[in-house]
Amino acid sequence: MLSLTGAFPVPGPLVRHAYSELDLARSGTDDQKRALGKLSGLPRPWDLPSCPPALRSQVWAWLDQVAGWINHEYVWAPDRFIPSCWPAHPHIAHELAVIADLRRTAGYALTGDALEEWHRYALPAFLDRAASRLGTSCGPAKHDHWPAAGRHREFGSERAIAARSELFSRDAAPHVEPDLDPDAKPPPAQSPPALVLVNGHTVDTLTGEVLGPP
Repeated sequence: MLSLTGAFPVPGPLVRHAYSELDLARSGTDDQKRALGKLSGLPRPWDLPSCPPALRSQVWAWLDQVAGWINHEYVWAPDRFIPSCWPAHPHIAHELAVIADLRRTAGYALTGDALEEWHRYALPAFLDRAASRLGTSCGPAKHDHWPAAGRHREFGSERAIAARSELFSRDAAPHVEPDLDPDAKPPPAQSPPALVLVNGHTVDTLTGEVLGPP
């Protein structure tokens, strides 16, 4: 029997194992958490750079299935289609991993709230961002090179790095107050200025009293 809707792709065994360890890190016993070692070092499938090579290979395969699933189940207009060259676009790869993680988590929830949030906010925002960043550069069996590649090379050039480092050094330099001579005498106290009225009388600026002619 042909199903009208396709099931969300199931990740490979290494990905499932990574998720099970993260579940233990979040809600396991103290002994289970200690057995995991350093929790900050656990790989996160939604963050590909944190995954070792074997796990990363399975994450890539899973994300490719997720991209195809999203295209088939949710995309109607071609300008929102995840292109076949999506792994060549880091901004899509980073976000697709998070979208897949959120959808997996929503699928295990005991209510439909999380899945409704994914439908309403996460997925449309992801597709909109991907489309706005790609524009019309990539299409079926077509991949354009990164338009900002030249600026990226300039950003990492020695000249640009040195210029930024100079600005950082200036900002981080301590602000030293000028040295004061301990033997220097303070300037003599000055009397407050006297105000002279048109008739020649003066006014005490402290009390406001009108005095006689100076």
